[in-house]
Amino acid sequence: MAHPDAAALGVRIREARVRADLSQEELASRVGFSGHSVVAKIETGVRKVSALELSDIAAAIGIHMIEFFEEPAPAIVSHRESRTPGATDSTVDARLALLAREVEFVDSLDGGDGLGLERGPQEQSAPTTVKEAESLAATARALLGLDSLEPIPHLVEVVGRVGLIAFSADVGKDLADAGTVLLRSGAVAFVNSHSNVGRRRLALAHELGHYLCADDYVIDWRVDLYEPKTAPIEALLDRFARALLLPADALEEAWASRLEEHGPRRAAAWVAHHYRVDMATLARRLRETGLADHQTAGIVRSHRTTRSDIVELDLYVPAEEMAGTTVPRSYEKAVLLLLEHERISRERALDLLQGTLGDDDLPAPRTRRDGEIWKYVY
Repeated sequence: MAHPDAAALGVRIREARVRADLSQEELASRVGFSGHSVVAKIETGVRKVSALELSDIAAAIGIHMIEFFEEPAPAIVSHRESRTPGATDSTVDARLALLAREVEFVDSLDGGDGLGLERGPQEQSAPTTVKEAESLAATARALLGLDSLEPIPHLVEVVGRVGLIAFSADVGKDLADAGTVLLRSGAVAFVNSHSNVGRRRLALAHELGHYLCADDYVIDWRVDLYEPKTAPIEALLDRFARALLLPADALEEAWASRLEEHGPRRAAAWVAHHYRVDMATLARRLRETGLADHQTAGIVRSHRTTRSDIVELDLYVPAEEMAGTTVPRSYEKAVLLLLEHERISRERALDLLQGTLGDDDLPAPRTRRDGEIWKYVY
């Protein structure tokens, strides 16, 4: 952890205030300072700030005090420096910055054993054609230890095999689908869980494409709706994402057998359920692989899996992936291990787990021996 001097600390306070879209007057009012000039002096390093004042400032801005002392990931620094001075972070920006810091904090204490960030794959070339996007998807399947036909029921767990740590939370319908930031080793992805499960999975698959191509900081808006003429790389990474979740060979085999037996609606219900994609993604994939004409794709796109589909096709309905706020299992295990080894407090553990576990879910505290504290006193 760094120990900045008054001037450097003041700069970090100003940056955090600007990202929170607060004026000096608003911050002064929230903290209880006599006026904005106090904030101005703190931000320029003229006036030193006490620990209690710094705690109040952090609370007023809505961040953890530790953020004033830790260096953010290089990709975040680069991203912020590339923007217009004074520009504020979007909600997804702020989420990614927080998650990057939390993951690197856990990894620093964990010693790199649990999170698997060291498993980062060799950088791949960004696709420039549809053929290259399909090839990148095949390469990704090999890197993830998947064969060319099997579905990916637990995508969050699978992308973690190559060091992509994926979180989710509902940040609203008007915000981005997902984002990714490279860490010093590995990467963090954030997925907006406001969308349906199929779109969430597509968004995470898209982020895997960015990660494999080593894009250092990316926020993606409306994944799967890019037009090739306006965003060719994003459109090709959408193609990569669909090909990853629905490999052409697997789709051809599954679609042919189910279509003949059940017709397009029931075939769509089975394939979409088996490969955990939404109907829009399936319809588009059927079109781009030449397995369905425009009319059939329209039938697939408009179909919604019904209760009778589930019963008659004997479909197993698992819990939806990335529903609400979620943290990956590897991260959850690493945090609980740090708590068990008394490297972090229960309060810090709950904070790191983002409300996905309550105090009652944590391991019971170790029973201390009578007088144990006195071994530290001479």
